[in-house]
Amino acid sequence: MIEEADKRFRVEEVDAVAPPPRARVEDAAEDAAPAESASQKLERKKDYLDGFLSQKPVEAAAGEPGGELYENVIGALKEIFDPEIPVNIYDLGLIYGVEVSDEADVTIMMTLTTPHCPVAESMPGEVELRASSVPGVRSAEVNLVWDPPWDPAKMSDEARLELGML
Repeated sequence: MIEEADKRFRVEEVDAVAPPPRARVEDAAEDAAPAESASQKLERKKDYLDGFLSQKPVEAAAGEPGGELYENVIGALKEIFDPEIPVNIYDLGLIYGVEVSDEADVTIMMTLTTPHCPVAESMPGEVELRASSVPGVRSAEVNLVWDPPWDPAKMSDEARLELGML
């Protein structure tokens, strides 16, 4: 059993408490090196930016995303429209992947909105024809897949805006 005296807290009142010392970056810099003037700091910053700004962007290989051949194939796919939905098949999310080999062979993995789509027989052929007609492409192959199944979440924001879904 706890006695009544044990339940009490001892309270000490004070007028003020000194704050603990705070670490400052300036304090550490003063200990390590002599202080820089404002012009020296500015000159150091310019040197840093000069090296950064003088770098040229790295060119993407022709068959890599961002490369000329890859982007031209994507552009050709964006010219193909679904006959039932007024949106191109790329923005509609029917194209799952585009691979361009070093030899300029294009492999496209795509799906359709449903297996019973009216263009199920003709659409893969049209995609292959359009991709192979891009200058620089040696051959094109289309692989039609059903897994994962297409759903409206695969559409780009542009397609959703076009269809009034945003």
